[in-house]
Amino acid sequence: MSKPALPQGTRDFSAAVVRKRNYIFDTIRSVFELYGFQPLETPAMENLDTLMGKYGEEGDKLIFKILNNGLDNPAKQEQSKEGFEKILSGKNSKEITERALRYDLTIPFARYVAMNYGQLSLPFKRYQIQPVWRADRPQKGRYREFYQCDCDVVGSRSLLNEVELAGIYSRVFRQLGLPVEIRINSRKILGALAEICGGAEKMMDITIAIDKLDKIGIEKVKAELVVKGLNDEQVSIIEKYLLIEGTDTEKITELKRLVANNETGRKGIEEIEYILNYQAAETGAKLLTDFTLARGLNYYTGIIFEVKALNVQMGSIGGGGRYDDLTGLFGVPDVPGVGISFGVDRIYDVMEELALFPEEVQSGTQVLFFNLGEAESKAAFGLMEGLRNKGIATELFHENAKFDKQFKYAEKKLIPFVVILGSEELATGTCIVKDLKNSSQQTIQQSQLENQFEV
Repeated sequence: MSKPALPQGTRDFSAAVVRKRNYIFDTIRSVFELYGFQPLETPAMENLDTLMGKYGEEGDKLIFKILNNGLDNPAKQEQSKEGFEKILSGKNSKEITERALRYDLTIPFARYVAMNYGQLSLPFKRYQIQPVWRADRPQKGRYREFYQCDCDVVGSRSLLNEVELAGIYSRVFRQLGLPVEIRINSRKILGALAEICGGAEKMMDITIAIDKLDKIGIEKVKAELVVKGLNDEQVSIIEKYLLIEGTDTEKITELKRLVANNETGRKGIEEIEYILNYQAAETGAKLLTDFTLARGLNYYTGIIFEVKALNVQMGSIGGGGRYDDLTGLFGVPDVPGVGISFGVDRIYDVMEELALFPEEVQSGTQVLFFNLGEAESKAAFGLMEGLRNKGIATELFHENAKFDKQFKYAEKKLIPFVVILGSEELATGTCIVKDLKNSSQQTIQQSQLENQFEV
């Protein structure tokens, strides 16, 4: 029999890891709630038609498709052969698959809004913390199953939403103690670049290539643009754009020289200036303009965000942006929206590498009662219930065993306190409390035990 194994790109999580992850989840959730967002959950799988065509050609390739039931039915096998031939040629076949695991949380959210639009109070502010799946090549910081934490606002075109989302990013990472750069750009500026370089239809080719800049470098980006049909003059304009440097003010000044004669470009620059002028004084968030930021997804239309951790080699740990007609994909047009996402798995990896988790995050059981016999265990149960009523996590060792075995159990589980209740302590109404962290002990009255530990 082969050894048990996990599917590539997935992980088990031990208690220690789960506690650290929950620390991240709870921090993000509390900030979402602080800003007036409400929770939402959607199914793990969606109809394939809901997802396909929403993430660009490369994104669509990473969608995990689910085989239909009953493909082993002899009556369906002939249809199945034809369907598999379609899939092998790069097409989809409803005979083979009609559903898929969700790729992100934004498209399912747009589908939810479209289905429930008449009942929603606008602007509708929701947050969602659930796993997503991508058929990507696993590597450091990139998994096939991972959690996203999203918050979105639909039903408002106000840039105040972008200002608040920047504030959410800033507050979450400040509370986590994780130093980051929050970068912004505008898809309108990228749209202007496309219009200058041959037309709006070039937008996706240009953004997909620019989005790879950090990975492949500017020369390979230029080569990819040539393959996509851009001429030397157009590639030169994009190169000038990608080489814009300096302070935010200097970069915006240079950008105005390049694209501000284009109306779309002017609007994009105005949006960035508004957010930069608003956020620093009002939210405390520190933003950095990054005109190489592209976010290669089809649905973004305005301001886009990306968050990168400082002092560590890791891709983005958060991102998002405005998508002013995402619900139009589902028959409900002209519903503006904007949202951001936290990459919890990458945030965890960064915090682990930088040793940023507080020590108290690891606390589980706080008090272990030694098992010294039947009468002692019965007495311990009463004391344990008293501690639990005070919110103190407590357990009794499962059997009457040698002290060494029970001490090792406490050490492995990082339990800080041990209570010893033997026959002598039963007779005197006392108990021994050992502080394993400080290697100290004291004998106290059983009636005082509940006051011995801090909750």
